[in-house]
Amino acid sequence: MIIDEIELFKKLLSFRSITPYDDGAFEFIDDFLGTQWQVAKLNFGEVKNRVYIKKFGNSDINICFAGHIDVVPAGDGWNTNPFKPTIKNRKIFARGSQDMKSGVASFLYACKHTKNFKGTLTIVLTSDEEGEATHGTVKVLEYLKEQNSLPDFAVVAEPTCEKVFGDILKIGRRGSINGYLQLQGEQGHVAYPEKATNPIQQIASILPKISNKNIDDGDKFFAPSKLVITDIRAGMQVVNVTPNNLKLMFNVRNSTKTTQKEINILVDKYFSGLKYDFRMTQSSYPFVTNKNSLIVQKLQIAIKKVLKIDTKFSTAGGTSDARFFALFDIDVVEFGVINDKIHKANESTTIDEVKALQKIFKELLELF
Repeated sequence: MIIDEIELFKKLLSFRSITPYDDGAFEFIDDFLGTQWQVAKLNFGEVKNRVYIKKFGNSDINICFAGHIDVVPAGDGWNTNPFKPTIKNRKIFARGSQDMKSGVASFLYACKHTKNFKGTLTIVLTSDEEGEATHGTVKVLEYLKEQNSLPDFAVVAEPTCEKVFGDILKIGRRGSINGYLQLQGEQGHVAYPEKATNPIQQIASILPKISNKNIDDGDKFFAPSKLVITDIRAGMQVVNVTPNNLKLMFNVRNSTKTTQKEINILVDKYFSGLKYDFRMTQSSYPFVTNKNSLIVQKLQIAIKKVLKIDTKFSTAGGTSDARFFALFDIDVVEFGVINDKIHKANESTTIDEVKALQKIFKELLELF
């Protein structure tokens, strides 16, 4: 029997739900919420998704809580079984404790036990966030759009806080652009460099001009966009042959001031006159939710009431499923426990944070 949010949290942590599998977690959640909730099971291959909907009163407001049940592999270096939650000094150790079963447990418990909320609650869960994310939350939102049931506001319970629980509320995220460049040379003998075209020599003077340099100046919401080189490969691992070509990969976590167009201009500027092929892909686009949005203001109030903390806004970090809500013009925010151990061995969070997070989500619902 689930008595409180901590028991619920521990149960969710016990599922070995490594992407894209849920390991039975969704069946458990179905039973936990009960028959009063409408359930849509949206599965695509090995990916499982759930939508839970319940109308509480006559208000037209539709609030969504969203998250993922999948986790990254545990890896090595654990002091305890990563899928058998262990409590020590009021900390709970298990894979997914911060990212993000703490958030999922908190909003599931809050949604089930809310008393005075008068609108409609929607819960979106996926097993495909830590992977490609192509068959997860975005598919669920497409389904809700077809059903004319998109929520007005959304809270994604990712771990957001930095030093003290409650200090950071994410109101946006940077985008992510991947670049793939192949610089063409001409293979040759190392003793006769004048008879070859060495792409390593060509790129050597270019790298300091593009690597980790600001593409824009950022703004009050976003840090400057930077080009970060992630991989360079050339040659045949011998000392007497210069390579025929060089392959370079980079990533830009971009603000709203930088698009693929600006990156193309940058590459053209520094590689002009050289033989190269270049392409880009974009896995996510930057977004920011207006700080005056109801969901931002009311969540700030709820945090203040429970924690006595003035929360700051942030758009830092990697990508999350919040980006999909933004694509559907839904005001979305992210708030959860402290983020300092995600994807690490001995991942943990505190009992106090989970209890407080559940109270904040319940308080948020009381404000609508």
